[in-house]
Amino acid sequence: MTPPYTLWQLVVYFLRLGALGFGGPVALVGFMRRDLVERRAWITEADYKEGLALAQLAPGPMAAQTAIYLGYVHYRIRGATLAGIAFVLPSFFMVVALGWAYSQFGGLSWMQAVFYGVGAAVIGIIAISAHKLSVKSLGQDRLLWAIFAVLAGVTIVTESEIAWLFLAAGVLTWLWRAPPKSWGAGGMGALLPLPPSDLAASSGLLAGLDWNLLTQIGLFFAKAGAFVFGSGLAIVPFLYGGVVTEHHWLNEKQFVDAVAVAMITPGPVVITVGFIGYLVAGFPGACVAALATFLPCYLFTILPAPYFKKYGKLPAIAAFVDGVTAAAVGAITGSVVVIAKRSIVDLPTALMALATVAILWKYKKLQEPVIVLGAALLGLLLYPLTHA
Repeated sequence: MTPPYTLWQLVVYFLRLGALGFGGPVALVGFMRRDLVERRAWITEADYKEGLALAQLAPGPMAAQTAIYLGYVHYRIRGATLAGIAFVLPSFFMVVALGWAYSQFGGLSWMQAVFYGVGAAVIGIIAISAHKLSVKSLGQDRLLWAIFAVLAGVTIVTESEIAWLFLAAGVLTWLWRAPPKSWGAGGMGALLPLPPSDLAASSGLLAGLDWNLLTQIGLFFAKAGAFVFGSGLAIVPFLYGGVVTEHHWLNEKQFVDAVAVAMITPGPVVITVGFIGYLVAGFPGACVAALATFLPCYLFTILPAPYFKKYGKLPAIAAFVDGVTAAAVGAITGSVVVIAKRSIVDLPTALMALATVAILWKYKKLQEPVIVLGAALLGLLLYPLTHA
């Protein structure tokens, strides 16, 4: 069957999403569903759910893995590769440019003011996205809503996403809907995490580079990409431990600024690794850090993808995927509260978050970058007044 779109149309879509998609992983996977499943009908609901489930089961940033899987659906390895690159590249160049400015001018004093406004608006954006994702993905199924509620609560309390709970949710739904007698032998094995690849950095042929430092950067960020589950935000504590505490590559203020850069730029939040890599070792460091972080998530997506495609329609596998999807949406919704604790710090930020929800609820076709730009300007105006 011929896909209803060309590969280059998909690449252009992910370039645009990577360049204009604000709100972090929660919003980004919601935009993919809205644009590719509902509006354009390029991807089926079943394929989207499979991609979201695989992204939650495998380590790495959820939004990037979902994009890679959706590229794989009709165009296999070529589609997965180009979709992943197109999604990450725009924000990578943005954070590298900010890293250059940060290094040249001794920090970005305006960043706190911009993040003050944008961080509040982002809460509204992801809250709307989480609501839409919940309603569309769970329907009227009481079991899925129960799983959703449990995972949302656990995420809020622990402020982390617990990988084994996603597996447990999938198994519970499978046992409830399709008893073991209908289980296919090859299905569950396809869903188990793959062994991590040896991803020591080997980028560039340029002379005069600090290969020892680049190798350390490559190994550390490969480990981050290979062993951190959940959304891009889940990688932040891991990065802090290695970048600030263990290697002393950045100080506390520089690390906080790096996270702020990730939040005020579009695309995947985990692209903050490019900014960190730039501060540590310039442009080569940014390239090595980004490649080492995203290569594991790419492999963890394309290697099991054929099994998802082959066995995904079996009742047992479909039930398993529905359970994992419900758990994922619950964790995503819980993460809204976790992020809000850090972004809503006073009355003006609370009002901006509520205003964002109200505006997006009423004007459903309004583009999110418009909201983000307005919030950034408000932040620049209000921050000096509230922090005088």
